[in-house]
Amino acid sequence: MENLDAKTISLWIMATIYTIAGILHFVIPKFYLRIMPPWIPYHKLMVQFSGIVEIALGVGLFFSQTRIFAAWGVILLLVAVFPANVYHFQSRTKKDPPTWALILRLPLQLVLIYWAYTFTY
Repeated sequence: MENLDAKTISLWIMATIYTIAGILHFVIPKFYLRIMPPWIPYHKLMVQFSGIVEIALGVGLFFSQTRIFAAWGVILLLVAVFPANVYHFQSRTKKDPPTWALILRLPLQLVLIYWAYTFTY
């Protein structure tokens, strides 16, 4: 078992966040469907697929044998979903989080990418 140092706790937090986020694709799919850019085909299938990918990557982070692969996968996922985050900001409605939160999420992607990168070696 790994030591409970800050990096291990950070890893468990990240793994839990991505696993829960993936599950939410199936619990509240309407939210994810609303933020899909119109140029992406098969919205429902893509929401389900990205949810499965997020769950798999989150679970993969928990295990040392798959951690590096999962961390690189998280980085690729964050790059892939960035256009949806931009579209969400551009097409926001009153149902969405506040504008400041949608703006903050864009540069936050870089922080999340760096966080995942710290588990790639």
